[in-house]
Amino acid sequence: MQKKSIARNKKANFDFFITEKIEAGIMLKGSEVKSLRLGGASIAESYADAQENGELFLVNSYIKEYEGSGNYLQHDPKRIRKLLLHKKELQKYIGAISKKGITIVPL
Repeated sequence: MQKKSIARNKKANFDFFITEKIEAGIMLKGSEVKSLRLGGASIAESYADAQENGELFLVNSYIKEYEGSGNYLQHDPKRIRKLLLHKKELQKYIGAISKKGITIVPL
């Protein structure tokens, strides 16, 4: 199966100094997955933020509403989405955000 990029943040390479690249999953709803397959996403102004409960969330990303379903199944296009990482990775990056002032930006 061929990998296909759903969204890119080309501007991040010019605006930020990239020290490390990590790969994380995103917790999505069904209508978000369908919309992503149609190419309706933007991560240009998004970043990762830590919460008090020790989790990372993707903030300010945009996933267009899926047009094929009714109103009651729709998602909020700008909602905060949980990032899925191993516990050791979470602790490492949450520490980096809080102590070193590092920003995690999706590419």
